Amino acid sequence: MTTFMKAALAGAAALAMVSCQATPMSVTAVDTPPVVEAPVSTPAHDIAPAPQPAAATGAHPGEGVYKTYCAACHDQPEATRSPALSTLKQMSLQFINFSLTQGKMKAQGAMLSDEQRAQVVNFLTGGKPPTDNWTSAMMCDDARKTVNLSGPAAVTNFGFDMHNTRSLTAAKAGLTKTQLQKMELAWSLGFPDATGMRAQGAVVGDNLFVPVADVGAMYAFDISVADKPCLQWAFNTPGGAPLRTSAAFGYANGVPLLVFSGTDTAVYAVDARTGKSVWTKTVGTYSYSTATGTPSILNDRVIVPVSQFEIVFAGSNDVTCCTNHGYVVSLDPKTGEQQWRYDTMPDAVHVRDRGDGKSLMGPSGAPIWNSPAIDEKRSLIYFATGESNSPPAHRNTNAVIAVDLKTGKEKWSFHATPNDIYNIGCDLKSKPELLNCTSTPETVYRDVDFGASAILGTHSDGKQLVYAGQKSGSVWAFEPDTGKVVWRKALGTGGALGGIHWGIAYDGDTVFAPISTVGQPIAGEWEFDASIKPGLYALDAKTGAIKWQYNPEPPATLPPTPPGFPVHQIAMSAAPAVIDGVVIAATLDGTLHALDAKDGKLLWKQATAKNYTTLNGVPGKGGAIDAASIYAANGQLVVNSGYGSFGQAPGNVMLGFKPAN
Repeated sequence: MTTFMKAALAGAAALAMVSCQATPMSVTAVDTPPVVEAPVSTPAHDIAPAPQPAAATGAHPGEGVYKTYCAACHDQPEATRSPALSTLKQMSLQFINFSLTQGKMKAQGAMLSDEQRAQVVNFLTGGKPPTDNWTSAMMCDDARKTVNLSGPAAVTNFGFDMHNTRSLTAAKAGLTKTQLQKMELAWSLGFPDATGMRAQGAVVGDNLFVPVADVGAMYAFDISVADKPCLQWAFNTPGGAPLRTSAAFGYANGVPLLVFSGTDTAVYAVDARTGKSVWTKTVGTYSYSTATGTPSILNDRVIVPVSQFEIVFAGSNDVTCCTNHGYVVSLDPKTGEQQWRYDTMPDAVHVRDRGDGKSLMGPSGAPIWNSPAIDEKRSLIYFATGESNSPPAHRNTNAVIAVDLKTGKEKWSFHATPNDIYNIGCDLKSKPELLNCTSTPETVYRDVDFGASAILGTHSDGKQLVYAGQKSGSVWAFEPDTGKVVWRKALGTGGALGGIHWGIAYDGDTVFAPISTVGQPIAGEWEFDASIKPGLYALDAKTGAIKWQYNPEPPATLPPTPPGFPVHQIAMSAAPAVIDGVVIAATLDGTLHALDAKDGKLLWKQATAKNYTTLNGVPGKGGAIDAASIYAANGQLVVNSGYGSFGQAPGNVMLGFKPAN
């Protein structure tokens, strides 16, 4: 295998997450003022290559480029956590070209000549031109084009509220338990060239504000008419630079702000009324910094978690490993200027010679994939981190952490899984040819991040606990003042994609935890329990005891999956939502499951992985449901369908369900 191929194998997952440099914004139907930060010019070679016709006879020249530089990863998407070739072919010319020139695959793209890059982009996209003409046809009429923010703010961040409960009352959702027992499709919207619908919208009254990652755009929809949403404005990132987080909503000094982040850590703040840019701030520091967790907006600050993806490159000898770590910043909501920054660890230093005269550096790791919970009463925020990427394994990796809301000073930290040093391409066995890898006993090599956002849950008796769900399959409960562990419930040992992956929910003295993969028994952590299977678990919030569990039955025949990866048809990875006593969860095959929150009884289920004739005329296709994809808005259940990473089924639709009849 060539040096480039080794680097590509380590970084395959990154093509779905790309980065950009700040340039001016564009907004459909409104004027856009200059952003606060100065624009950065785009090099000529970063301009997307013009569509080219394929050769009339013989193999496409880009196919050879793909086979030489890309196939080792993208032809085995589950093992490498990369988009499959079939998924790449659904992406836009701009998206793939951006990935190879300015995004997270720019190191690989730098190995290609301009001609080779144009060839492989053309091979993957078929030379299709950009398709964004649906927006003008869907613009609201005069009666609905003005954004009306007088209604309640029902969904303001990843967890719906500042405590991250992912729970909505009937009043906030506009849906009752009775109505949720029988729902039907009201509308579907398709987004051109999108393959992963990972971000939920913010909801204020009749307005739905939705970022779509693949197309680098934020859309404002009026949903006052149940079966006919219309578009009020569209905010476009420079050059279609991809977004990654969900949208946060809040008022800052009287201005209604929407704040969301791109994979390049550009934080965008726009006026929710018009889509006009208020400010843009790039908060990334390290070579692999990125943003995944949704920001939170308070009156005097915006809290932004910052992650990093060094894990997907560090297995390669060509990478100096490892220098990145996660952190949280507090930004001024008026200007975007930094107020404080909390780093999970000090900057990396030389640890030892890795065997070729180059340094193995550390500590590193602790990406913050999740969205902090805000505790204004105690003036604390709670968040959790991922694993180490190099020794020594810092105490703030695989940790739940509380920091002061006003100063960013650490209040407490709990280190859940020590010595979890992990890079893609390495494993528990010694690989002396991979110089950045460690082996036992230095590492347990689990990859058990806290991907799910922490929750501050309030019991019926007023007592509060902080809850966190880990990819190890464990749910943890902590005293919010001290970080003392109150209880831990192990629902298996998890795997590369969970355990508990993207989120948990809280309502009615109950924690709801989806399990994607059970894993294998580990002595002292989780003994064999045949009753623990992939599904949804309702846990007593005070003790961790299982109240009930819902385990979808797998099909009679299943396609093979790599060890440690979930069975898509029954795995639950997306963050669930609780609406008026009904838990809405999803399996990775794209099926919605509505369950009674009291006893886990199945109320209804709905498959979404199919073709749709969409309201906006864009060909629609559903796929896997993952990440943040389930919420409610103005009497409608809103669901994203399509997640083209990790070998899952891509898709490009947002679906609105209404009560039947």
